[in-house]
Amino acid sequence: MVGDIDSIISLHLNNEAQFLCFTLDSDANNDAELYAINIFKIREIIHYDGDVTETVGGNDSMMLGFLTIRGESVPFIDVRRWLYFDSKFPNQDLSQASVQSDKNLVVVCEFSGCVVGLKIFAIKCIVHKNWAEVSVGDKQGFNTGGKVSAITRFEQDRVIQILDVEKMLVETFPAMQEIDQLKTQFVDAIKSDKLIFIAEDSQVAMHHLERIISSLHLKYEAFPNGDALLKRLFSENMIDQVGAVVTDLEMPVVSGFEVLRRIKADARTKHLPVIINSSMSSESNKQLADSLHADGFVIKSHPDEIQELLQEYLK
Repeated sequence: MVGDIDSIISLHLNNEAQFLCFTLDSDANNDAELYAINIFKIREIIHYDGDVTETVGGNDSMMLGFLTIRGESVPFIDVRRWLYFDSKFPNQDLSQASVQSDKNLVVVCEFSGCVVGLKIFAIKCIVHKNWAEVSVGDKQGFNTGGKVSAITRFEQDRVIQILDVEKMLVETFPAMQEIDQLKTQFVDAIKSDKLIFIAEDSQVAMHHLERIISSLHLKYEAFPNGDALLKRLFSENMIDQVGAVVTDLEMPVVSGFEVLRRIKADARTKHLPVIINSSMSSESNKQLADSLHADGFVIKSHPDEIQELLQEYLK
């Protein structure tokens, strides 16, 4: 799905990304909402005609059950139901919000160490964008309960809403977040007066990172994208106050790879530890981060690994 390594590296180094654009309803009149996911989070797209194993308690929630794909049991989530889900009412019946299709068109995704199948209505296209063409969703009025992390344009007059799939994972499997919260209770505090800079566009991932850094008794500043972080870092008298940078890769305006490249290319900041905290865990991403001299690569969001790296670099 992703293509060869050279094209992946070229995208990242040019502050670019590709997104799978899809709909959750018929787009016969070109009036359906358009949604997207970064292709680096996608393993494959399939028409699934096998059995769907229902979960205990029925299938009226976001999760429709489990698919069996080449012997692997994969959670199956209806994306349209998730958009209608409200965490204040976790037991609500979402069956009326389902993707209205008898066929199971499934986007099989792999991110944050998990594999999930997402039910959609139809694929629209793959769009190629510079991150400068991508805006933070809630600043453009596309908050949707924090489920849209960013937006971009399609053919001038239509908007593509880039989904916060990390939030989808947490809302579908709340126990995952509870385990992570428990882990943060057992990390040791770090003695340092230095600031930690965090860049992250996902609200869920940002809150998790903030909780980790706070549990380490460290001061931090948080930014919704790489551009905001870089502007703050290179502002007057700021560099010496910063002890480390923790950045996502997939962000609007300026990506995490571009943050890493600029920091390591500047004589004033090349000494700063930069830790990549990403759900995109492919080997190519790790290799590129290493080639740009990243000081760590953590799969979102392992508090023990982040704690170990910060402990090492803030001694």
